[in-house]
Amino acid sequence: PERAKQGGGRIAWHAWQPARERPPEEAFDGVDAVVNLVGEPLNQRWSEAAKTRIHASRITATHNLVAAMLAAPRTPGVLVSQSAVGYYGDRGEQIIDESTPAGESFDARICVDWEAAAAEVGDQVRLVVLRSAPVLTAAGGLLAELLLPYRLGLGGPIAGGGNYMPWVGLADEVGMMLWALDTKAARGAYNVTSPEPATNREFSKALGRALGRPAVMPVPKLAIRIRLGGELADAATASQRVLPRRALDEGYVFRTPGLDGALREALA
Repeated sequence: PERAKQGGGRIAWHAWQPARERPPEEAFDGVDAVVNLVGEPLNQRWSEAAKTRIHASRITATHNLVAAMLAAPRTPGVLVSQSAVGYYGDRGEQIIDESTPAGESFDARICVDWEAAAAEVGDQVRLVVLRSAPVLTAAGGLLAELLLPYRLGLGGPIAGGGNYMPWVGLADEVGMMLWALDTKAARGAYNVTSPEPATNREFSKALGRALGRPAVMPVPKLAIRIRLGGELADAATASQRVLPRRALDEGYVFRTPGLDGALREALA
């Protein structure tokens, strides 16, 4: 609420419990489009209780959001709903685009159900689903967690470094959302990821260059499993060579397509 107040009256704040109830009807007054980013963080041990919360915070919450949209006196015309590249699971060297079928891991199943909940809007609302890669920002997420060990000279490739790890710059994460809102022809699922996927080894070297630090301390997968638990460790080290084929084909221009430039911007 405090950050909403900083909007100088341009932001209206509505509070509700997304996994338990619909948003209030007045939240949709004068609203033309909805961007759905709801969901509990995945970077926690996937205990059965955590899995239940993760599922409810995404699928049940999105179901409630869609139901409220459709029940509003004036239904918003566009829903841009978040998903993730975790949809595809571990694919090794395979090149992935939006036509690639879903994987079978926990995070893949979550994404499938999440997208299905968004699709409950039916034909009367233009739906765009954004399958996002991890966003490079020093404010949080993957990059923020890596900064301290890399600055201490303890960074390096994880689990051999051969796995492809999709990523996207913050400018393009936001840029794709705005593009999806403004582009009336945009419908369905889009991969929100750099057109230049990198292996974990390449990412490690690039981050070391950006920080002016060595990146030669390998991290065995066993260490990741001990820290994160087996299932999350498998997801964190999965290989996903994802391309944003639909976005490129339909005219989106990436602001930070290259890893070095995206890291410089994220660390500025």
